[in-house]
Amino acid sequence: MKIEQIAILDCGGQYTKVIDRKVREMAVKTEIFSIKVTTDKLKEFQAIILSGGPSSVWHEDALKYNSEIFELGIPILGICYGMQLINKHFGGEVRPGLTTEYGETTILTEPHCPLFSGLDVNQIVLMSHGDSITKLAPGFQVAARSENVYAAIYHPQRKIYGVQFHPEVDLTLQGKQIMENFLFKICGLTGNYILEDRIQTAIAKIREQVGNNKILVLVSGGVDSAVSAALLVKALPPENIYAIHIDHGLMRKDESDLVCENLREMGLQNLIRANAATVFFDEIIEVNGTKIGPLTQTIDPEKKRSLIGETFIKVIRQTASGLNLDFDQTFWAQGTLRPDLIESGNPDVSSHAHKIKTHHNDVDIVRRAREKGLVIETNWDWHKDEVRQVARSLGIHESIAGRQPFPGPGLAIRLICNDGRDQIAPAQHQKLKVVLKELPGDCEAQVVPLKSVGVQGDCRSYRYLAVAYQKALDFNWDEVYQIGKEVPNRVDFINRVAYILNESQPQGELQTYPMYINRENVALLQEIDHLVVSKLNIPPVSQVFAVLLPLGVTKKYSVAIRSFVTNDFMTGRPAFLGRDLPKELMAELVAEITRIFPEIEFVMYDVTSKPPATVEWQ
Repeated sequence: MKIEQIAILDCGGQYTKVIDRKVREMAVKTEIFSIKVTTDKLKEFQAIILSGGPSSVWHEDALKYNSEIFELGIPILGICYGMQLINKHFGGEVRPGLTTEYGETTILTEPHCPLFSGLDVNQIVLMSHGDSITKLAPGFQVAARSENVYAAIYHPQRKIYGVQFHPEVDLTLQGKQIMENFLFKICGLTGNYILEDRIQTAIAKIREQVGNNKILVLVSGGVDSAVSAALLVKALPPENIYAIHIDHGLMRKDESDLVCENLREMGLQNLIRANAATVFFDEIIEVNGTKIGPLTQTIDPEKKRSLIGETFIKVIRQTASGLNLDFDQTFWAQGTLRPDLIESGNPDVSSHAHKIKTHHNDVDIVRRAREKGLVIETNWDWHKDEVRQVARSLGIHESIAGRQPFPGPGLAIRLICNDGRDQIAPAQHQKLKVVLKELPGDCEAQVVPLKSVGVQGDCRSYRYLAVAYQKALDFNWDEVYQIGKEVPNRVDFINRVAYILNESQPQGELQTYPMYINRENVALLQEIDHLVVSKLNIPPVSQVFAVLLPLGVTKKYSVAIRSFVTNDFMTGRPAFLGRDLPKELMAELVAEITRIFPEIEFVMYDVTSKPPATVEWQ
């Protein structure tokens, strides 16, 4: 039987790999190519999906593409940028500024369009775009609208479809059905691709690459690195594996102790714990001729990530030397995921993807080692949920398999450092007030000069935080969530909104204070985070943690609680209070924080989805 397969043409979108994963879940084989792929490479494929991307089709630097793909006579689905490319190619027009939409949006669909067969007319979808179609290409029909925006188009004779939204992500509630309609009703596929045994495939690849050589494996204690270690144990002689756990002083409370105990139970004979907090806090490194550090004086989140990533390698190098291993000639493994590489803008994954944030496992020195063939990344083609499935198949204990994600830089990116240089202009305050007046409810908000990382229109954003509040503490969640969704859409210098839970309104103007990473505020965040996680880590919450901010009216610190509900961590939303999390439970937590930690002035709740905000603040 001929295996059915779909070609995904990458336009640089952050969700290209999510499209790939969603299609594979439906038992259809996929392969990702550049948008410039030659047509001879597509002869064996039954359909094409064009991904989203950060570029503009109207710009002089728009992506070059192979126009012959549209003459292959096979069904095509264009997503976001892909739809705009289709429209422009066939003679339509695309322009910026008509309407920007970032987040969940309700669209009105045409039920006669096969793409929306069997679905309700009104659909909630994820939009993430700044450009829009202003003139429909000849021969195309409108399949869906979002107010005055073309949300979907199609050419029934050519079987070419385009959607402005992202059907591949969870925030598009019926996205799976839309994808199934394309694959099975429009393309006529049956879903005959059964995925190979990933464990055996990974083991065979490890044996082929490493042979009888020694290998270092970096183990943080999370599920990603645990799966890498477990695969190595199955593939190689145990005496050839050296597992290194680095405690950089930025772990969660008591985490390194628990991590090492779990790893020993997995059968890792050579487990080394490197206590390296002093090195991480005080190190100064040079990257491309520029000195960065020490961490205790670093504000910029990208510099934090680069500094910590490079210091990881330095500590590993020193540890390898102590084991009489030449680091520059020794294999080493890490639990890198596909989304890590996509967000880091890794050219091996996407030629066009915009860098959202540097992951510690994809800094320059790691890329150079990859080029030499020394880096083993067993999870590089998997997403978080897939890694968890592999972990359970390997018999890894649920305390690890279901463990909450924890970033490599640790608490360093949950301490929002500030040097006091940023200021908010009066016009910016006024713009926020105007937008709030147009939204339902009586919420007020202040924009504060603290920035966080976001992803908007497939591009990295580094913008200000808006702090919202209202006089009634028993707030209307729908109104608050609407603010979290609408404000980043309408205010171009804001990408995240946090709501004050412990006071009806600040007794004065919010102000920021200078703050740098030190052992005292790390210890404070460890304790608060431990309390937050112990209370709120319940289904359906996928991740929850605390962020420490130098913000207040009379006190130096405030804390923001970040919860996240998702399947793949590429998109998701905050847990809804009163639905996903009991309001009473949150009230108990807020009372405990303010009682136990008198230095905390405000307890806030991050009410922003991804996009426009990332899961982590930095």
